[in-house]
Amino acid sequence: MQTFITNTKNWIIGFLLIFIFSFATCKYGFKDTSPIPIDVKTFRVNYLENKASYVNPQLSPQLTEKLKQKIINTTRLRQNNNDDAHYDVSGYVSQYQLSTTGISGTNATQSRLSVGFHLIFKNTLDDKKNIETDVMYNLDFDANKTLPEIESSQGPVIVSNLVDAIFNKIFSNW
Repeated sequence: MQTFITNTKNWIIGFLLIFIFSFATCKYGFKDTSPIPIDVKTFRVNYLENKASYVNPQLSPQLTEKLKQKIINTTRLRQNNNDDAHYDVSGYVSQYQLSTTGISGTNATQSRLSVGFHLIFKNTLDDKKNIETDVMYNLDFDANKTLPEIESSQGPVIVSNLVDAIFNKIFSNW
């Protein structure tokens, strides 16, 4: 008899759990703070120049191409290289600077590469949405490494983070 009661109890508990979870919902999502208006269909990314005092020759072409690809891959916009593009993106690398951030005794232990980008965004359909702002990315690394070593090993990370920051300024207003 006790086995029957235990089995019945287990069935009731199981039924209640199924009943409760069948009505429970969990909804999670991101709502873009500035969705792309439906009338915006095209974009243009101009060549992103390097005007920093130290010029990493790979940075500008990589930034330009990666930003184009990010917009193509994550939005519905089509690339247009004419002056009549609805979104027009331009700008330049404004800072590329090394500094020491950690010292032990008389030796540097930590260095920082600071890369700044000046973004100029024009919405040709709504001038109120134009943006001119700066984005920054800092990379801390062991001071025993040279700048060419860091550029070689961390170049893709630098470009990816700058592109994300630029993209977020344009499309999410972060």
